[in-house]
Amino acid sequence: MWRVMRLPLLLVAAAPMLLANADPASIPPQIKTMLDAALASGNEGDVATIMKYAGTAAPDSKEAIAKLVDDWKKRRSDEKIHKLQDASFFDLWSGRAELSGYISTGNSDTEGLSGALSLTREGLDWRQKLKFQADYQRSLGVTSREHYLASYEPNWKIDDRSYIYGSGLFESDRFLGYTQRYSASVGAGYSALKSDKVKLDLELGPAYRATSFTDGGDERSIAARGSVDFAWKLSRGLQLTQNASAYVERYNSTVTGTTALNAKVLGPLSAQLSYNVQYESMPPEGRVTTDQISRAGLVYAF
Repeated sequence: MWRVMRLPLLLVAAAPMLLANADPASIPPQIKTMLDAALASGNEGDVATIMKYAGTAAPDSKEAIAKLVDDWKKRRSDEKIHKLQDASFFDLWSGRAELSGYISTGNSDTEGLSGALSLTREGLDWRQKLKFQADYQRSLGVTSREHYLASYEPNWKIDDRSYIYGSGLFESDRFLGYTQRYSASVGAGYSALKSDKVKLDLELGPAYRATSFTDGGDERSIAARGSVDFAWKLSRGLQLTQNASAYVERYNSTVTGTTALNAKVLGPLSAQLSYNVQYESMPPEGRVTTDQISRAGLVYAF
């Protein structure tokens, strides 16, 4: 790292000597060596830094330097495309597993466990997302929270930012008033922000929902679905995320949102604080409209 940081200074200091021997149609050997080292690292940030100062140190070689870097970027892009094309269904998956829990004894006996598994497959034309989540809590021997969720979302990429999404969701939460609820949606998605530090995906489309309530009633309805997926890397090891979705319908609208702060601990292991809220506009009689839960746990990325 120190070597990379010193390269711009070395280039500026060596500029007179390099220019004296520079061939306008080529890159001075000293600069070429440093560029090759940056390209070999595979870090685009380092390559951009070296390219900037190399152009200052050897202005007659700017075009040759730019061509060298452009060719490197094209090779990387071609290699990525070939890798995606040759991958099987079981390749290209990445994900994260979350686990948090607590036990309290003494004046009150309470235990709780929360777990989630998120998987994403980033293919050439398709992106696929899977999520499983479970929350369970008992207090004084009585179950006080029991929430289960499973979802699948395929995205067909139109271009680098636009896509068509499909969404299938199953939920069960008898404390919110329903034993099972199925939701299906299809619509348009757009990556409004897409960089190494900030990401913002927006989705909107029609949906269909079927709900079985704890009081024995059933409900089928057409709804509108919208979602926001935001991630912001505050620093190298700290990230803020906000995921929210809404189903707006005639009988019972639902809004859910999770805000999380993730801090790296060691390698793929991170500590996470999160706050989740779920709002039901017309829950069954005797149920409140809003359910909230705060969690502290560990996250393993793979």
